[in-house]
Amino acid sequence: MFNKPHGRDLRKGRVSISGQVYLVTTITHDRKPVFADWQCGRAVVRSLMAEQGRVSTLAFVVMPDHLHWLVQLDDDAGLERVVRNVKSWSARRINAQSHQQGRVWQRGFHDHALRREEDVEAVARYVAANPLRAGLVKRIGDYPLWDAVWL
Repeated sequence: MFNKPHGRDLRKGRVSISGQVYLVTTITHDRKPVFADWQCGRAVVRSLMAEQGRVSTLAFVVMPDHLHWLVQLDDDAGLERVVRNVKSWSARRINAQSHQQGRVWQRGFHDHALRREEDVEAVARYVAANPLRAGLVKRIGDYPLWDAVWL
C-alpha cells in the first residue's frame, strides 16, 4: 500500500540558506477558521514580528485557516526553526486568549525557495491578494491581517 509522505520527510536533506527568500504556507489544524477571530490572527502577526532579526518579513497574509509568509532568512537559525517558533508562540497565545487547549496548527508547512528569476514583488502581490481571491473583501485595504514592505 502507498504511504503518504510526511512534511518532515519531504524536508530531509534540505538546508536553509541565509539570504534566501521563501514563501511559507502553513494551515490550521483540521483547517478550522481560527483566524476568523481577528484577535487570534493578530497573535500570528505578533509572532511573525517576534522573529525579526532572524528573518526579514517581506509580506504576509493571515487567512481564516492558513498563513502565507514571504520571508528572507537573515541568519543561520534555519527556516524550520523559525516556522516552529512562529507556530508555537502563536498557538500558546491563541490558547491563552481563548481559554482553550489543543492544537492550533497542522503539523509541518510548505515552503518554496524563490529562484533568482522570480519576481519577489509579484509573489508579494499574490500573497496580499489572497483575501480578494477568497471573496473576503472587495479591497485589500479592508482586510486587517496582511502587510508588505513595499507599501
